[in-house]
Amino acid sequence: MILRLDNLKLNIGQPESQLIEIARKKLKKPLKYFEILKKSLDARNKNNVFWLYSVVCSDEPQSPECPLERVGNAPAVAVVGSGPAGLFCALRLVDRGFKPVIIERGEPVEERRRTIDAFFCGRVLNTNSNVQFGEGGAGTFSDGKLNTQTHDGLNKDVLKLFRRFGAPEEILYLNKPHIGSDKLFAVLANMRKYIEERGGKYLFNTLFTGFEVKNSKVRGLYLKNTVSGEEQVLPAEYAVLALGHSARDTFYRLHEDGIAMQPRDFAVGVRVEHLAENISRSQYGESYKKLPAADYKLVSHAHERTVFTFCMCPGGVVIPAASEEGGVVTNGMSLYARDGVNSNSALMVQLKSSDFGGGLFDGMEFQRRIERAAFEAGGRNYKAPCQLCGDFLRGKNSSSFGNVLPTFASGASFAPLDTVLPVIAVDALKAAIPDMGKRLKGFDCFDAVLTGAETRFSSPIRILRNEDGESPVLKGFYPCGEGSGYSGGITSSAADGLKIAEIIYKKSKNH
Repeated sequence: MILRLDNLKLNIGQPESQLIEIARKKLKKPLKYFEILKKSLDARNKNNVFWLYSVVCSDEPQSPECPLERVGNAPAVAVVGSGPAGLFCALRLVDRGFKPVIIERGEPVEERRRTIDAFFCGRVLNTNSNVQFGEGGAGTFSDGKLNTQTHDGLNKDVLKLFRRFGAPEEILYLNKPHIGSDKLFAVLANMRKYIEERGGKYLFNTLFTGFEVKNSKVRGLYLKNTVSGEEQVLPAEYAVLALGHSARDTFYRLHEDGIAMQPRDFAVGVRVEHLAENISRSQYGESYKKLPAADYKLVSHAHERTVFTFCMCPGGVVIPAASEEGGVVTNGMSLYARDGVNSNSALMVQLKSSDFGGGLFDGMEFQRRIERAAFEAGGRNYKAPCQLCGDFLRGKNSSSFGNVLPTFASGASFAPLDTVLPVIAVDALKAAIPDMGKRLKGFDCFDAVLTGAETRFSSPIRILRNEDGESPVLKGFYPCGEGSGYSGGITSSAADGLKIAEIIYKKSKNH
């Protein structure tokens, strides 16, 4: 018999081992098998903050999951991109008996870390291997947050796969799970080893440049090594394109080849940094001293354009995330411990196509202009322009920092952010920040630091696909993940990768 118990309460500091005794008393029987299903913090009353759990109890251990059915004589599959969508697509294909080839323009994570450190410290940008491009995609360097607003049935599979390859067990039940960029490095290496041991193959430093097509069907992929310049054609019956949202050169190339695409709305903004201690106190009261760094999620409708926080990094840092020369892009990152002095979040303004034009690439070029303006404002050396929140709201230049010091690794320079962002975004932020401060005390404090520009919230392009996941103009081609416009964030992108892998498996099984 399996029994579920909800709303089990533990006070801060109580060990989780006491949950078993609480469950025993509720059920009035001994427990043989016990598992935590969900853990969340209830901080609605700051004078009484506690943990809430859902657990499952049973008389017998849960049956292990059955291995997936495998296809015989699996066709050749190429997966472009090793971010969450491409990686999880490849993992599921391997478990289904395929031997996919993963094509990644960037480097494996070990080399990628060194390349990114060189950019952070010496401002030497590699346009093919950076925070956006390389093994694991952009998510590798943004904390590994696994919370999602989607309710895809495959989300649980994503968490189980992460756990299978070394992520902390708590991601299976935390309300807002995260891995931490430091732990993600080892997880990615474990996934790569597993794929390669089962016949899969990685082609790093390799750029996808187009399709070999016969009778409107994929027959192969044109590839170019970004180091040697060597070109090759990789035969493939199926091609999964799991681009990141920053693969602008590839979007242009696909358009030239007649691939069906359409523009998408997106958001732009800044990173906002506060002292982590102040955010935690505002969220938890004096209980914050016994709790992990607090997060938040805020939305404001004080302006005609919605403003919202995104990718909140408790105890984290703001990092340089450019992928093109002459542009400054911000992102947020935190390690597993989330014990940094500052907390940060993207503070985004939702835009409409009328803000940047309705052409296919108008949104992408709009992003590019903002990034180049940030590069100019920061001093043309990859330093980021920043401004104190109070000065930004009053339209004044900043000249000195308060208690909050910027964490941007390449350095930050004072500059008015209204020279970087479009007027509509500036006006929306000025209306939203005080409005958000009404709901989160201190959010609009004078010395909070705003750093620009945050432009890579989502892909400005959608590569069209049919209900079965296939391109309407090229058979055997499957757009996938965030860069193709079908997900947002690690978990939903990984789930989309699993979905496409299952589609390919079923087609191969039936032929």
